[in-house]
Amino acid sequence: MDFPTEKIFGELEQVQAFYDEMPTGVSVSETGRIFINFPEWGDDVKSTVVEIVDGNLVPYPSQEINNFDPVHPEKGFLSVQSIVADGEGTLWVLDTAAPNFEAPIKGGAKLVAIDLDSNEIRSVYTFSKDVVLDSTYLNDVRIDLRRGTEGVAYITDSSITGPGALIVLDLGTGDSFRILDGAHSTAVDPDFIPKVEGELLMNREKDGTTSLWQVAADGIAISPNGKILYFSPLSSRHLYSIETDLIFDKKVEDNDLERFVQDLGEKGASDGMITASDGTIYAGDYENNSIRIIKPDGSMSTLAHDPRILWPDTLSIGPDKYLYFNSNQLQRQVGFHMGIDLREKPYSLFRIYIGKDPAKVK
Repeated sequence: MDFPTEKIFGELEQVQAFYDEMPTGVSVSETGRIFINFPEWGDDVKSTVVEIVDGNLVPYPSQEINNFDPVHPEKGFLSVQSIVADGEGTLWVLDTAAPNFEAPIKGGAKLVAIDLDSNEIRSVYTFSKDVVLDSTYLNDVRIDLRRGTEGVAYITDSSITGPGALIVLDLGTGDSFRILDGAHSTAVDPDFIPKVEGELLMNREKDGTTSLWQVAADGIAISPNGKILYFSPLSSRHLYSIETDLIFDKKVEDNDLERFVQDLGEKGASDGMITASDGTIYAGDYENNSIRIIKPDGSMSTLAHDPRILWPDTLSIGPDKYLYFNSNQLQRQVGFHMGIDLREKPYSLFRIYIGKDPAKVK
C-alpha cells in the first residue's frame, strides 16, 4: 500500500562529489570557473582553497599558498571559511586563521584578493586586535566596489564564544571597524534550538553531557545597488537588514545603529545567502533541507526541497544563471553525536536553474 509522503521538488544537478574533506564555500566566477574551500574543522585538509578543473580539485592559487607558514601568517592560507568571486576579475578569500573555532592565530586572519587573470595575489588585508577579537570567527564576506576609492568588504563575525558583529573593511585604506557588536541582530537567538533530521542540534559530548550550539552573525548578502546589507545569525530564523549609508554616516553613532536595523521576518535558519541581479535573495534552510526565496517585496517561498540538501552552506550564482550550493552534512559532525561521525561521503556541490544573473558589485 502506498502512503502519502512529503513533497520533493526542485531539479537538482550534482556538479561535483567530494570524497575527502568537508567543503563549506563555493564561488563561480564571471567566466564560469568554480572555486571551493575546505576549513580546518578536523578533516585532513590538504588544500584549503581549490579550483575544480575537469573534475579535479587543484590547489588555488598554488599549493605553496595553501601551506601555512606560522612565521609569516599573513602569506599563506590556514583555514579558509569563505570565497567570493566578485564578477570583476577578483577572487576574495577569507581566512579565519582559527582552526576548529579556536582563537585566531595572530596576524593570520585576513582577506586576500587574487587576480583571476594572472592567478596572483594582489592584496592582503589583515585586522587589528580590536577588530578581530580572540573570540572572532570570520565567516562570510560581501564586496561592494562602488563605495570609497576602491570599495568595501562586509564580513560577519560568527563567534561561538563572544559577541557577534559585522566587520567593515575599506579596501582602499585597509582600515576596518566593527559594527552592531553584540547587538540583538548579530547575536544568537536565545530561544532558538535548531531541529535537523528529526532531532535537536546540540553539542553532545562523549560522556553524554549536552550544551546549546550557538553561532552568531553568519550569512550575509547585499542588494544589487549596494544600498541594503542583509544578514542573519546562524542560530536564528530571522533575516535582518540595514541601509549601508547609515554605516558610513558620521552623524550616526555605532551604538545607535541597532535602532535602524530592520527585522524582515523569519526566512528559515540559514547558513549562506546570495543576491540575484533583480534583488531576489536565495538562502539555505538547513532545518528543512530546502533553499528559500526572499523577493524584494518581502514575500518568501521555497525554491527546492530535497532530502539530498543536507545542510546547504554557501550559495553562488554563476554566469549560466544557475544557483550553486554545497551540501556538506555539517549537522552530522562528531561534536553533535557524542564523538561519532555520522557524515556519509560524498558531500555534494549542487546547482539548480534560476534564470537570473548574480548581482553586480560595481
